[in-house]
Amino acid sequence: MEKLDILAIGAHPDDVELGCAATLAKEIFNGKKVGILDLTRGELGTRGSAEIRDKEALKAAEILGVHVRNNLGFKDGFFVNDEQHQMEVIRMIRKYQPKVVLCNAVRDRHIDHGRASKLVSDSCFLSGLRKIETYEEGKLQESWRPDRVYHYIQWENLNPDFVVDVSGFIEKKLEAVMAYGSQFYDPSSKEPISPISSKNFLESITYRAKDLGRLIGKDHAEGFTVERHLAVDNLDMLL
Repeated sequence: MEKLDILAIGAHPDDVELGCAATLAKEIFNGKKVGILDLTRGELGTRGSAEIRDKEALKAAEILGVHVRNNLGFKDGFFVNDEQHQMEVIRMIRKYQPKVVLCNAVRDRHIDHGRASKLVSDSCFLSGLRKIETYEEGKLQESWRPDRVYHYIQWENLNPDFVVDVSGFIEKKLEAVMAYGSQFYDPSSKEPISPISSKNFLESITYRAKDLGRLIGKDHAEGFTVERHLAVDNLDMLL
C-alpha cells in the first residue's frame, strides 16, 4: 500500500479535472502524492462512451502525473448514498490513507454531483470508525479518517470558502481537461450537443479561474468549500 497525501474523488471521469486539476498539478509539482478515484465510468454521458472515457481518464492522469487512478464502477445516474456504496469508498480511503480528500460540489446541476459529495463526506467519517471492518486482499484494513475534506466547485457558481493560487498551472489543467476529447468543444464533432460541449463552457474554465485569481491579486485560482471552519497558525499564512 502506498499512502497518498491527496485523494481527489469525482462522480464521473472529468469531474476532478474540471474541478481541481490545477490545484492537483501544483501539489504534484511540490512533491505531493496524489490519486484520483472515479465513482462511475460516465456511461450515461451524452457524448462518447464508457470505453472512450476509460482511455481519456488514463490519458488525463498521465498528463497530471497522478500516482494512481481507480474507478469503482458505480452505476452512473443511479448510485446512492447507502451502506453498500459507502463500504466501497471506505475501502479506498483506508487503502490509500489520504490526509486530504477533494470531492464533488455540495450542490450542482448534475444530480450525481451533490449525491457523490454527500456519499464521500459520509464515507470519510465512517472510515474512521474501527468497528466497521473492511478487507483488502484478505487482510483487515486499519481505520482511517482524512484530516480534511474539501469540495471543489463545478457548474454552479458557488461562493468558495477559500481559493488556491494556481497561477502557472492553468495550462496543465486545460491539457488534462482536453484529454476528454469526446466530451468538450470540438467544432468538427458529429456528436450531439451537450451543456459542456460548447465553446463558452470551455472558455469558462479559464475565465472563472482568472476571476477568482483577480480577487486575490493572482493570475488564476480554484475555489473550494469546507465542512468546518478553516484555521491558520498565524496571520502570515494568509496570502
